[in-house]
Amino acid sequence: MRIGILTGGGDCPGLNAVIRAVVRKGEQHYGDDFVGFRDGWKGPIEEYTMPLDVERCRGILPRGGTILGSSRTNPYKVDGGPEKVAATLERLGVEALVAIGGEDTLGVAARLHAEHGVPVLGVPKTIDNDLGGTEVTFGFHTAVQIAVDAIDRLHTTAESHDRVLVCEVMGRHAGWIAVYAGIAGGAAQVLVPERPIDLDAVCESLMARHNKGRYASIVVVAEGATFKEGSTVTTTQELDEFGHVRLGGIGDALAKEIRSRTGFDTRVTVLGHIQRGGTPTAYDRVLATRFGIAAIDAVHEGAFGMMVALQADEIVTVSIAAATSGLKTVDPALVEVAEVFVG
Repeated sequence: MRIGILTGGGDCPGLNAVIRAVVRKGEQHYGDDFVGFRDGWKGPIEEYTMPLDVERCRGILPRGGTILGSSRTNPYKVDGGPEKVAATLERLGVEALVAIGGEDTLGVAARLHAEHGVPVLGVPKTIDNDLGGTEVTFGFHTAVQIAVDAIDRLHTTAESHDRVLVCEVMGRHAGWIAVYAGIAGGAAQVLVPERPIDLDAVCESLMARHNKGRYASIVVVAEGATFKEGSTVTTTQELDEFGHVRLGGIGDALAKEIRSRTGFDTRVTVLGHIQRGGTPTAYDRVLATRFGIAAIDAVHEGAFGMMVALQADEIVTVSIAAATSGLKTVDPALVEVAEVFVG
């Protein structure tokens, strides 16, 4: 078969491991040849390609990012975009397309399959870990480890200066990174999108710590967290092609409120894209490789419109449409685990 591969949305540690696994088994086991589409859905829209084979994939396992490049291009926001995708695949003789991405990239894949018959197979990718249908996505483990390493470092400087340090991590709609990193890093507060921030409660807890002689505190907050009704969350109004507001500023806004309400010296650290970059952890390399191997097998089984997923430590296939129909938010029980250590 001739198979296309693309990576869409934000970059993520482990993308290259998926590409490598798909190409390695596809070429050596099935005799496939591959076309790499550059920059997400922009590639098949504009016929922007690069060759892919085993030799070109050597050495990419530990590399962060994606050798194919990525973008947030939405074919349904481009005039004739879906038709251009289908036409490119037909013109290049591509019999199947492996789309590696998160909610937006795979949401497009589901529509293209349902509405235009595009033979697409999905691989889930998001450091936010909020994609349905799979217990975990590759890249999440790496992002958490990066956040924990940062929190460990913040503890020592906070203790040296008796400061409250707010650490803003990624997580638009779900606080998986914040909760895992906050628990593992020993944060005094973990604030997530699933629960509006009660500023009075946060500040009362920090003052209680201070009264016990704990003059340094780490507060972890997900970028998508919001204050209770009546408070303002700082964001820009700029939208991407999928209609998402570009978030930013919750860490600064929170630090300002803590400082004004408690009088404590409060600073903020925004980890931002540091969480996306660099080499993937061993766990993410293995998971991404398992996904890639399962993806090429699923292609040869004709499982189009499906996505590989991790369930009970087994790789299975699930409907892309079902997996992208709703976000996977943090289990309240996990938030309660973090709350045990508040104060």
